[in-house]
Amino acid sequence: MTVTPEQTAWFEETFRALADNVENVVLGKRHVVELALTAMVSEGHLLLEDVPGTGKTSLARAIAQCVQGTSSRIQFTPDLLPGDVTGITVYDQRAGEFEFRKGPVFANIVLADEINRASPKTQSALLEVMEERQVTVDGVTRPVGAPFLVVATQNPVEQAGTYRLPEAQLDRFLLKTSLGYPDHAATLRILETSGAPRRELPAVVTSKGMTSMTEVARDVYLNPLVLDYVARIVEATRLAREVRLGASVRGAIALTKAAKTWAIAHGRGYVTPDDIKALAEPVLAHRLILDAEAEFDGVTAGAVVGQILLDTEPPRSREPG
Repeated sequence: MTVTPEQTAWFEETFRALADNVENVVLGKRHVVELALTAMVSEGHLLLEDVPGTGKTSLARAIAQCVQGTSSRIQFTPDLLPGDVTGITVYDQRAGEFEFRKGPVFANIVLADEINRASPKTQSALLEVMEERQVTVDGVTRPVGAPFLVVATQNPVEQAGTYRLPEAQLDRFLLKTSLGYPDHAATLRILETSGAPRRELPAVVTSKGMTSMTEVARDVYLNPLVLDYVARIVEATRLAREVRLGASVRGAIALTKAAKTWAIAHGRGYVTPDDIKALAEPVLAHRLILDAEAEFDGVTAGAVVGQILLDTEPPRSREPG
């Protein structure tokens, strides 16, 4: 099944309206906003590596308001326990039975602030819910609902007292990007409104509408030649001499899912090699483990992916046929 022109037009219009709405709060960061929405529509999660005060919380809250959803924030600290994330079962003396009290992970948009400051045991509490969209506590499995997006943050500057995310957890993030500081014009606009009450954004789409967007994006056409291009890029990450561990099959699947959403968000019912190029770094770079000598020489995972894109010839056929 392929998407119709009417579905493509509806998706593009809705996606643009969502991005415009969020950008009213997160000023001057259109590309990052679109990446965040791409992660949500593609049923993935977003990792932001940023210094404090760049608008990460505002981004998560704005997305939740746009989709008529709920948002929560978890401040990860060394003493945070898994039950503080997923919820716990407590005994109700009046009722004479055990009652489950939901944790902050039961929200549509979950901001995991400074996720690398919690212990690996607490970090692992997110593994099941990010992959399966469900939480198992005391042998009982509970779904978290849809849409569901985890926006996790890391501070790249201060690493004292942090626990590096394991590869299994990094692989569960569809995209990794950075908000960064706003430009001069955006900074002036932020300062002009800094004393105003917090702005509540109107909802653009319902939760059911967001689910429909996900279903439409799944049907975007992906030419076998483009699939071959994705496979060659992912295989090249495993063969690069600077890389100790390349991208997994999950990374290749993530790239195709994100590319489908990216394509229809820009008015096309099919994926082009340019869509793959646009998303290859944010989707694949954080999944690579570089050789120690390459890291010492200042090589970055993003640079490796960029070189692979230069060395890998894209298919000539760009449209379905």
